[in-house]
Amino acid sequence: MLISLALHLILLMFELLACDRLHSGRHLWVLVFIPLIFVSVVSVAACVWAVKHDRSFELELFCSVNALQFVFLPLKLDGFVSWSWEVVFVPLWIVLCLSLVGVLYSIIFCGILLRTPEISPQQSRSAMFTAVGHCFTVLPILVFQVLLADKLDGGLRWPFCVVIAPLILALFTLILLSFGSKGGNKWWFGLRKDFCQFLLSTCPILQEYANIAYHSDNRSDREEGNKSERKVDKRLKKNEILKPVVPIVSIEMPD
Repeated sequence: MLISLALHLILLMFELLACDRLHSGRHLWVLVFIPLIFVSVVSVAACVWAVKHDRSFELELFCSVNALQFVFLPLKLDGFVSWSWEVVFVPLWIVLCLSLVGVLYSIIFCGILLRTPEISPQQSRSAMFTAVGHCFTVLPILVFQVLLADKLDGGLRWPFCVVIAPLILALFTLILLSFGSKGGNKWWFGLRKDFCQFLLSTCPILQEYANIAYHSDNRSDREEGNKSERKVDKRLKKNEILKPVVPIVSIEMPD
């Protein structure tokens, strides 16, 4: 929890510096990207820690694999290098190529599962959904990256609304995939217990109000229940009166 909080605070610092740079232009882009570079270095250690403790590390993995990209972008924006945007995006090309290998593996694995009769239909269906989700995520990002590099280099005259359309499709696919995802921390803010239990243990005064039970029964239902309870009580009393009385201690007659 503390690691995630620190990473998000550093990302917030980067956003504030980027907004100030776009609004005023008082400092260099290298200074703006310093928080991202620091996050990338720290994310490597965070990924190692998350693997050892079996925690999720999606954000940390994204920051760590794009460390070199966060170095090339400010150098190009400040004019320290005269490379084309296709060269600047080389670290991202490498990441996308590895992602394409993963997509190809998921498609082959899905085909093998579909042809295996011992596999249950549920497993085959989940593998197919995973392969389709990877295809609709990685391929649109790759198309967006190609269009963006060509647009920034001046070789494409399409508006940015058309260039960014594949990225919107990839983000929409990620939103759909997140609905069926499993794992992650189900507790709030790493509390490791139910929020209501944490709140009651922190504020014992609230336990007095939490023990109150509410019922939405009608008045007629309550009256009928009371009548039935009275009838049962009367029957039990009658049965107790009719029971024979047996002495506890048996008195034996003398010879």
